[in-house]
Amino acid sequence: MLTVKLFGVTKVMAGNQGSLSMDLANGRQVKDLIGAIEIDYPAIGELIQKKKVLVSVNQEIAQADTVIKESDEIALLPPFAGGTSDQVDDQFVRVQRENFSIDQELGRVRSRSKRIGGIATFLGIARDRSRGRDVDSITFEHYEGMAQKTLFEIRERALKEFDILELLIVHRYGDITIGENIVLIIAGAEHRADAFRACQWAIDELKQITPIWKLEHTPEGEVWVEEHP
Repeated sequence: MLTVKLFGVTKVMAGNQGSLSMDLANGRQVKDLIGAIEIDYPAIGELIQKKKVLVSVNQEIAQADTVIKESDEIALLPPFAGGTSDQVDDQFVRVQRENFSIDQELGRVRSRSKRIGGIATFLGIARDRSRGRDVDSITFEHYEGMAQKTLFEIRERALKEFDILELLIVHRYGDITIGENIVLIIAGAEHRADAFRACQWAIDELKQITPIWKLEHTPEGEVWVEEHP
């Protein structure tokens, strides 16, 4: 019997379950699992076939021929709102429930190098209106472990691909009230143009590949947000 974790809208489509128990009679590959899901949960199966929902095995995106075992950690990942970390990563890449201090995080980046001459920041804040709907509050759900790993990889790529000296990413999860901080990205470089480019790339990449999902609470009900402007 395989246990398949669910996140975001897939939980709603499965009757508000947090996971599925799947018995694969034939085969032990991801494609066999998908076939079983298509039978029991055709709406989810259709999204998988359209590649709007991905299958991960042990926190890695899986292919159709990936072999799976009962001991594997399997999850279905709807569209996103994404190695072992060291002490520096823990300071500069975090997914946390509590709020953060912008001044403290800025100081963390500035202390990394006296060569930093320009800092660019992006601060995401919970707003009270989205896609023509009033929003009362927001809840962020994340895939523990995989979300952090993805953010570590974004930081590492930014440090390699842009002429910057440091990049910090902090994203909150759980219940967020209107006006509260959600996500902070800070890029430090010798020159402002490099910091701007890295900061914009990092937030765009985060919204595309990080397994964090947003649930908006509106007067008309709850809405899982699939796309990210």
